[in-house]
Amino acid sequence: MSRVDDELAAALKESEAVAEAQPAPTAAPLIRPAPKRSIGLLVALLVCGAGVLVLVLSTVTNATIYARQVDELVRERDALMGRNVRVEGALKKGTLTKRDSPCEYRFTLSKKGTELPVRFGQCIVPDTFRDMPGMDVMVTAEGQLDPRGHFEATHIMAKCPSKYEMKDMAAKGEHAPHSPGGSPISPL
Repeated sequence: MSRVDDELAAALKESEAVAEAQPAPTAAPLIRPAPKRSIGLLVALLVCGAGVLVLVLSTVTNATIYARQVDELVRERDALMGRNVRVEGALKKGTLTKRDSPCEYRFTLSKKGTELPVRFGQCIVPDTFRDMPGMDVMVTAEGQLDPRGHFEATHIMAKCPSKYEMKDMAAKGEHAPHSPGGSPISPL
């Protein structure tokens, strides 16, 4: 054998001896921690979810506003007592009165021959909310029916006539509902 072969054989024996003396490193087995089952967290999340659901449902129930005409509201008085209602009707001529101390407006709304007395306990009303001779003023009031028989309004809206109604009124020489009676309606 040649010298190179002898050197290779010696190197091979030496590497085998080193391999036998030290075992090959092995990967440590992965130890996964047991999953934490937090029943308390699950219960807390369920309670919070239920609380939010109850809050949403109770808020929606209280925020419902029923819309009715005067005749419908009077007919369904018992079912709508104490609930938020939006009622629409015509301001009955000659019924609009104002009391200064405490500030309160009282008037009557009518529709199809049915009348509803209304109290509005605020001093500020829309400009178009006036008793206009020769003209029906349509009023929408929001509030609740009182057990004593009247409607306690918290918000008042008076409908302004459309531009076509204003043209007809101007042709007849009538005044706009928001003018204090001094200026006639100008044709559009």
